[in-house]
Amino acid sequence: MTDTGFYQFSPLTILLLLAAFYGGTYLLTLLIKSDRQGTDAFMVANHRVGFGMGAASMTATWIWAASFYAAATSGYTYGLSGPLHYGLWGALMILFIYPFGQRFRKLAPNGHTLGELIHARHGASSQLILAFSNVLGSLISLMVNFTAAGALVSVLSPLSFQTGVIIAGIGVLSYTLTSGFRASVFTDFAQLVALMAIAVVIIPAVLFAMGGPGTIMDGMSTLTAEQQNLFSMDAILNQGAPYFVAVLAYAIGNQTISQRLFAVNEKHIKRTFVTATVGYAAIVIGLGMIGLMAVSAGIEPVNGDMNNLIPQVVSTYLPPVFIALFFILVIGSLSSTADSDLSALSAIVMADVYGKNIAKDNADPKKMLLIGRVTMIVATVCGLVFASFALDILVMLVFVGALWGAIVFPVIASCYWNRITNAAFTWAVVVALIMFCVARFDLLPMQGFTALLFEFLAAIGGGVVIGLMAFGFFGVRIGAIAGVIAFLATAWFGFHFLRDYTVLMASLTAYGVSTLVCVAISLASNQRFDFDEIGRRVNNYDDAGAPDLTKGTATAQ
Repeated sequence: MTDTGFYQFSPLTILLLLAAFYGGTYLLTLLIKSDRQGTDAFMVANHRVGFGMGAASMTATWIWAASFYAAATSGYTYGLSGPLHYGLWGALMILFIYPFGQRFRKLAPNGHTLGELIHARHGASSQLILAFSNVLGSLISLMVNFTAAGALVSVLSPLSFQTGVIIAGIGVLSYTLTSGFRASVFTDFAQLVALMAIAVVIIPAVLFAMGGPGTIMDGMSTLTAEQQNLFSMDAILNQGAPYFVAVLAYAIGNQTISQRLFAVNEKHIKRTFVTATVGYAAIVIGLGMIGLMAVSAGIEPVNGDMNNLIPQVVSTYLPPVFIALFFILVIGSLSSTADSDLSALSAIVMADVYGKNIAKDNADPKKMLLIGRVTMIVATVCGLVFASFALDILVMLVFVGALWGAIVFPVIASCYWNRITNAAFTWAVVVALIMFCVARFDLLPMQGFTALLFEFLAAIGGGVVIGLMAFGFFGVRIGAIAGVIAFLATAWFGFHFLRDYTVLMASLTAYGVSTLVCVAISLASNQRFDFDEIGRRVNNYDDAGAPDLTKGTATAQ
């Protein structure tokens, strides 16, 4: 133990653990290397990923560094309801993509990115807006994961933060660079097996090392009334509601999700994403319970930094072998997401930037592959540089989620309603982002008429969120009814109230404003669109045959 309370491995031990993990992962990718690597295989594994592999990849990708640190922070801060809010709403981000995802695949069966579909529907400006938001989100995700790696290495060894960041970046790049998305999916399967096995050992080990369930239950009496309350309003308004609002934003705006949507065999979409939803919720809620156990035991985070909480608990209560397993657990989780971010970024630049806007649908497959690999290298360097800023993880997550909220209605409506125009899409996103920033950063004083206006817009946003969710599963009629009820309820409870919850109000405002602007401009136009055009405009880039990743258990029927 060091004087900070953390157990530290020697530099050689940490380097050997990292070398074993990244070296083993790289060796796995050699099994799928092909001399005929095509662009479609590099981006979406030729649309042939099976159920088992797809569900494992989606689960592993969504369990990232924040799943550990933020889930534990939620349990520590909000008590009993904290892990449930983080785990359940995070899981819904996976679940709510599938009904809309089936529509996306029907419109563009040969698609690689959601941006390609939007380009076929509207043109360059709308597509590039979506591409920019995805690039921003994936770069922030890379930064978060590399930051977590650096922090973990610096806490559990004498090595510096920068050393951990660099090793993680080079390690992830090394095995993703050759085979792209196929490497990400293939390694995700192995990483998820390891994640589940280690989590099953680590979480109960911490519980019993602290004295068992009885001791933890006794410690619950020291918590505040809000922390003991499963339906804590503090937790709901400050975490649960903002995360719930971000559900659709992440589902629609995150290319790591939509990339798997276009990669999975079309007939397996529903059960792939439902299975990933359950797996994610179970693992992350379990990890969040470590934070609840810590607050019950009266543990104070070292230096007041909540990111130290899980390493501190593991170091305090578990022997070195378990600490080493925990180290691999976190490195595996952040690496599975980082390689997905690299694959997503490369696909965006290959398809959305080069394929559609530079090559004008006359792309050179060899040049596309080169562009994809260069993108991965550049993105890794950017992620390493941004990681040095050590920005607050939770703040960044909520901010990006709210930004994506501005594109949700325009994207979904564009795939169902033939009157949505390019101008409606573009201006809806621009105006919504401006209004979001005004609310989020208090650019205008939130009082009087101004506050009432934003609360009204937020109430519309609340109706849009619930309406779209209901529409995805139950159709237009139920979606409209649910939306109206949600609007009325939000307006009734939200006036003179939402202004005190800036993050929630700003996020809902983005939804509400984008919907109003998009609908208003579309109704002013007589333009109609033939959805069959999308399928004709979005095609594969080559006919290269890649090895099928869906053999064995991955193609279970």
